[in-house]
Amino acid sequence: MQLSQAFAVVLLMGLQLSEVAASCSFNQPQRHCSCSLLDQDKLGNLFQCFSASVLELRGGNLEQFAGFASISVDESVIGILKMLNVTKIVFGDLLVPEVLVAAVMKFMPYMRLTELQFDNCTFLGKASWLPMDRVILPVSSLRFHKVTSSSLADRGQDFSYLSSWLESLRDLTVTQSQVPYIPCSMGKVFRTLRYLDVSENRLQDQSMGPSFCPGAFPQLQVLKLRHNNLSSFLATCETLHQLEELGHLDLSQNGLLAVPSSSCEWQPSLRILNLSATGLEHVPRPLPPSLEVLDKLFLSNNRLRAVPSPQNYPAVEALSLDGNLISCLPRGELRALRHLQSLWAGGNLYNCSCAGACELPALASRGPLVPDWPQDYRCAAPPRHRGALLKDALAAELQCSTAGAMAPVSVLLLSCLAGTLCLAQIRAWLG
Repeated sequence: MQLSQAFAVVLLMGLQLSEVAASCSFNQPQRHCSCSLLDQDKLGNLFQCFSASVLELRGGNLEQFAGFASISVDESVIGILKMLNVTKIVFGDLLVPEVLVAAVMKFMPYMRLTELQFDNCTFLGKASWLPMDRVILPVSSLRFHKVTSSSLADRGQDFSYLSSWLESLRDLTVTQSQVPYIPCSMGKVFRTLRYLDVSENRLQDQSMGPSFCPGAFPQLQVLKLRHNNLSSFLATCETLHQLEELGHLDLSQNGLLAVPSSSCEWQPSLRILNLSATGLEHVPRPLPPSLEVLDKLFLSNNRLRAVPSPQNYPAVEALSLDGNLISCLPRGELRALRHLQSLWAGGNLYNCSCAGACELPALASRGPLVPDWPQDYRCAAPPRHRGALLKDALAAELQCSTAGAMAPVSVLLLSCLAGTLCLAQIRAWLG
């Protein structure tokens, strides 16, 4: 097998270079090679990608090349594979027979590949994964975005053949792929997975139990469930409680119904909790019992009318409250957050009257820690200040403070004057 043929086998899942038309561009500083398989005007020039560390292949229907899946890996090919610098391959906008995916994976144990990504791909048919039994791949990060394939419900045997590799996988992303649930048997295969992103799918409360059954994802640390169909804060808490290593949970953009309090307790390992855009009118309790170490709490774009009590998160370092219905930021509650480093609180309905404005210096004093200040802080009341920047209302607040401070002094002076006049009048009567 010629060098050009062997390299093409690696890059195009067994396809021979002489039979594939591709237009490639190589970014030398980034060592990124991008190839379009739709350009039929040029001969294949994949060979320039030999020194790339990131290879991107986009556009085309690979059904016609399904026959090349039978190409075997011989010693000459292994030598070439070990010379390649490719650490990441991205397949995009492709129709891919699953047998070709299985074929290319035969080559991966001999490569330096650590990341594999599929964007907007359709996997056709089913392949036999028996040849991958007990094969360990160097790929530790696997990403699927907007992909379609046959149902995973009856693929338990296939995943068992891939278990030697999947057991060592660290990062898995499956987004915008219409996933309704994760089979329990599949979750148990990912024994060392640390990062799982299944955002923008179709997970529901009733599918959370099978997806995160006991024994599934035992070492998971980061879980992103953004923009699914979850509705119960309590049910989510109860389902995910068994993830003992979970430290970062993203539930944003789910329509969560939270009861004021519940018996479910979050795992003490949780440090980052994102509840943005979930429709919450109050912060559900209990929050994680590890309140003293909760680093980041995201509550943006909800319907909160008041700042949640800092007793719920005394050690928080990053707090987002922007896009709610909060009318003021109480001075005492802000000062109670002694570890606060970043605060987002713009886009609220601030009351810039005297009563409200007198509480605003606590916000202004933290200006360097408020990334969206001052442009996102505007007055909603009273009518004379509506739409004005909150910082412009600080002058009125200063006048309020001055008037408030002078009022008791004036009362005291008037009292003293009245007392003096009364005393003089009494002495005059007695004299």
